[in-house]
Amino acid sequence: MGELKQTIGASMADKKSTASEDDGSPKLDDDKLEKKLRASARTVVRTCMQMRSYENTLIITDPHTAQIGQAIYEQASLISERVLLLMMPSSHQHGDEPPGAVSELMRKQQVVIAPTRFSLTHTRATRFARNEGARIATLPGITLDIFTEGGMTADFDRLREEITRIGSNLKRRRQIKITSEAGTDVEFEVEHRRWKLEDNGICNRPSHVTNLPAGKIFTRPKKDTMNGKLVIDGSWDSTLLEEPLTFTIKDGLVTSVKGGSMAELIEETYERASERLKPKDKDLVWTVAEFGFGMNPKARLIGNVLEDEKVKGTCYLGFGDNTALGGSANVGIHHTGVMLEPTIHLDEMVLLQAGEVLE
Repeated sequence: MGELKQTIGASMADKKSTASEDDGSPKLDDDKLEKKLRASARTVVRTCMQMRSYENTLIITDPHTAQIGQAIYEQASLISERVLLLMMPSSHQHGDEPPGAVSELMRKQQVVIAPTRFSLTHTRATRFARNEGARIATLPGITLDIFTEGGMTADFDRLREEITRIGSNLKRRRQIKITSEAGTDVEFEVEHRRWKLEDNGICNRPSHVTNLPAGKIFTRPKKDTMNGKLVIDGSWDSTLLEEPLTFTIKDGLVTSVKGGSMAELIEETYERASERLKPKDKDLVWTVAEFGFGMNPKARLIGNVLEDEKVKGTCYLGFGDNTALGGSANVGIHHTGVMLEPTIHLDEMVLLQAGEVLE
């Protein structure tokens, strides 16, 4: 795990440095930061979203991400006069629905860009807007560091080419086996037509939804087919893990989580989410909802799901709501765990070997 461990260590140091800056220590030169903000915002609206002057565009932000939302708004306003900047209250967790008025506005746009503290990706609001033809970029948990460094500095045109190339190898392959030196040993099936190759940073078609920074290939595990053990040893949601998390999976559902205080917190969080569901649906909160692997060579493992799940050489699993991927587990909660240096087999093909993407 040498090189990736060094990256994690550097990322944790960066994180501590950022925290100390927030506490009043010297900050990045204001002019330099403004230039980086403008450059990234320009990339979002011109390269990633390819905005047109006639398009209705909505930028959704909250008190935690207002500076980034403002930067995107300013760059978007140079392209179109049909741009709205909306600040909504911060939600409480990923997958929470935005206020009804926000949802209604989303449905009336051609372009929606959402730098918010918690993710709007797996929400009915996003699904409805997508069905109306909006193309949507969500930036959940975005910070100034993530917006101006790391994965956002990738060459997205080149990244799209690489994802397309790898994606061509996924056709007609159904059986996945993941192992790792940390102890992962799990198998499951996928529907080969459901691989998502659009998370490449270029969001220029109606009804396209992407995260920024981008750079992953993902799909939904076939219902009831996953069995085995998953050891998540990189990050969980927005936390770098000091102790691995071990998930036991039976017929596509988590049956136990082990790994100290973080495992206890996960169990409490998902149990609370299940209390809002009908009795017959309570177990669905433990659905293994998503599987993907990172493709962005600039992304860093920093303890933020937005960037963590894009790190090249890692894979990730999402747990909870899978409706955004066409599933039936409509449970209102979705969290992600990142696995370091996996070996991934797709039928007879080895896709990753101990974290190395095979050409």
